[in-house]
Amino acid sequence: MSTAPPVRSTSGNADRGRPNHLLEESILPVTMAGRQFGTMGFVYIWVGMAVIIATFSLGATGVSGLPLATVVTTILLANLVLAVVMTLTADIGTEHGLSFAVYLRAPFGTLGTHLPAISRGIVAAIWFGIQTYLGALAINGIVEYFTGFSSWPLWYAVFAAVQVVNTALGIKAVERLASIAAPAIIAVSIWMYFTLEDLASAEGHNIWTFAGSEQVSILVLFVGNMAFWSALAVDIPNLTRFLRTEAGTGSFVRRNKHVFAAQFLALPITQAFVALIGAVSFIAAGDWNPVNVIQETSEGFTLIVLLGLVILAQWSTNNAANLIPAALTFVNAGAPRLSYPVAVALAGVVGTLAMPWLILDNLFTFLNYYGAVLSALGGIMLADYYVIRRRRLNVPDLYRVDGQFQFAGGVNPAGIIAWVMAGGVAVSLLDYAYIVGLPLGFALYLLLMKGWILRRYPQQEVTSGFDDRFLATTAGYEWIYSSDDGLTRAPAGAVAADRPDV
Repeated sequence: MSTAPPVRSTSGNADRGRPNHLLEESILPVTMAGRQFGTMGFVYIWVGMAVIIATFSLGATGVSGLPLATVVTTILLANLVLAVVMTLTADIGTEHGLSFAVYLRAPFGTLGTHLPAISRGIVAAIWFGIQTYLGALAINGIVEYFTGFSSWPLWYAVFAAVQVVNTALGIKAVERLASIAAPAIIAVSIWMYFTLEDLASAEGHNIWTFAGSEQVSILVLFVGNMAFWSALAVDIPNLTRFLRTEAGTGSFVRRNKHVFAAQFLALPITQAFVALIGAVSFIAAGDWNPVNVIQETSEGFTLIVLLGLVILAQWSTNNAANLIPAALTFVNAGAPRLSYPVAVALAGVVGTLAMPWLILDNLFTFLNYYGAVLSALGGIMLADYYVIRRRRLNVPDLYRVDGQFQFAGGVNPAGIIAWVMAGGVAVSLLDYAYIVGLPLGFALYLLLMKGWILRRYPQQEVTSGFDDRFLATTAGYEWIYSSDDGLTRAPAGAVAADRPDV
C-alpha cells in the first residue's frame, strides 16, 4: 500500500461560505452505512423494472415473422449480453458509491457532464410519462368497469403524484414497494400468460407453431432489445451504490455479488417472459398490448387483477428506472440549490410536458434513437473506468471547482468528441446501433485520451502509477464528506449512520 498523502478535497475549507455547484447531499458518495440492499432487494427492483410496455411490443414484433421460441431465446440472449455491460458499469457504484452523473465528470468534465447526463435525465423523464400514461389507462379501466366514469387524464395526475411522492421519500421507500410489487407481478404475469394462451387456443392458434408473414431479422431484434436497456446500462451506478459490498476484497465477483442474480437472472428471465406475453397477445388478438386485449375479453375479478399488474409494473419501473435517474441528473445540474425531492417532482413535470401519449405511436423510433446515442456513452464509460483509470478515481476532485476534472473550461474534449462521433455513426446505422456505438465510443475515447488529453491534463490516478489510495471498497475504504474536511477517504465503516437515503 502506498505511503503517499491521503486523497483529500480541500473544498470544505477553501470554499467555505461560497456555494459549490458540484456539491449537493443526494449526489455525494454513499457510505457503507447507507448501502442497505442485498440480493433479493435488487432482484425485486429488477423484476419490477423488466415489466415495461415496450417489451410487450418487442415480443409481438418478433413473433410477426419468427417462431415464438426463437423470439424468446433471442431476447433472453440479448439481455444476458447486456448484463455483462451492466455489471461492469455497476462497479462504479459498488466501488466508489457514486451516482452516474457525478462519475461522468471524469470522462466529460465538471461542466461537460451535463450534456450526456441531462440527455439521459430527459429520456428517463419521458419514460416516466409513458409508464404513467399506461398505468393511468389501467386505473381508468378499473374505475370505468365499476362506475362507468372515464377520465384517464385525472388518473394520470393522481398516479404521477403518488409515484413522485414515493420516490422522493428515498431509496428505502422504492425498495419497499419493489418487495411488495415483484412477487405480485410474477404471479399475475403467469396468470396473464395462461389467460392469453387460452384466448389464442379459442381462436384456433397454437402459439408455439404460429408463423407470422412479416420479414423480421433476428439480429435486428437482438440489437433492438439491447437498445431498451442502453440507458440503465450506463446509469446503473445510481442503484448499485446502495448495494451492500464486502470491503477489502479485490475480487470483482465478491464485491458485486448482489449484482449478479439480479442482472443475469432476474432481468433476462423476466423480460423474456414479458416479451412472451406480448407475443401471445398478438397471436391471440392481433394486438401487442395485453392491456387492450384484457379489457376487451375479460371481466370481473380477472380484469381487476390483470390491470392491477399493469399498475404495479409501471409504478415499480418508474421509481427505480426513471424518476431516480432523472432526478439525480437534474440535481447534478442544479446543485446546490436543487434538492432531490424537488428534482423528482421536476422529472414528473418534464415527463408530462413531453406528451407521452403521442410518443407511443412512434415508440420504437424513440427507443432506437436514444439507444443509439447512449450506446456510445456506455463505451466511453468502460474505457475511462477500466482502461484509462483502472478503476482508480480521484473522487474528491469530482467535487472541486478547481480540480483535475476541470480539463478545458470544465469540459473534457475527448468525451464530447467521442460521444458525438460514435453516437452519430450509431444513429446512421440505427438497426445495429448498440453493437456499433459501444465499441466505437470505447475506441475513440481511448485514442483521444492517450494521444491528447492525458498529456495536457494529467490525472492523478494515472500519474501516481494507479496507486491504491484512489480505490475505495477494494482497499477497505469509503469516501466520506464533512463540511470541515470536504471529501476524504476513511476506513470502511467509519461512518456510523448515513445521511438521508436519497
